Amino acid sequence: MLELVAGLIAGLLMVAGILVIIGPSAKGIVRRLWALRRTGPRVSVFQAAGPREVVPPGLNPKTQRVMVAAARLANWLRAHNHEELSRELRNATARLAADEPSGLYAMHTVLRRLRSLSSEDRAGQERLRVLSTELRTAVQDRFEQLELLPFRRP
Repeated sequence: MLELVAGLIAGLLMVAGILVIIGPSAKGIVRRLWALRRTGPRVSVFQAAGPREVVPPGLNPKTQRVMVAAARLANWLRAHNHEELSRELRNATARLAADEPSGLYAMHTVLRRLRSLSSEDRAGQERLRVLSTELRTAVQDRFEQLELLPFRRP
């Protein structure tokens, strides 16, 4: 029994010696170890991947807003069998990333073509209106910020 107590004391003295050697940084190390243990929910291998980033991180926030709105509208158009307009919108988005003013003008042209588009059902027509209004507002904000030719509201 005495040997067990002596071994326990020796072990505690060794741990204390290591903590003295580590010094003031021991608190930071303990915090890091604790943070590693408390990380967020584990991601399963079988879980679906999260959404990908739509826009490159170096763009102006208003340009990013235009690109996100254009991606939403293009996806909706593709899902509702308006492939040509969806393709034009994606091309305008690509042009926006390369040459912003010409991309904005291309978006403006696509938005003009969208006015004549109509959907069969009322909910689809409303969703089209909301998405195109969101894109039109984002494009107008960026037009004004870049001080390009005035963008008139319909």
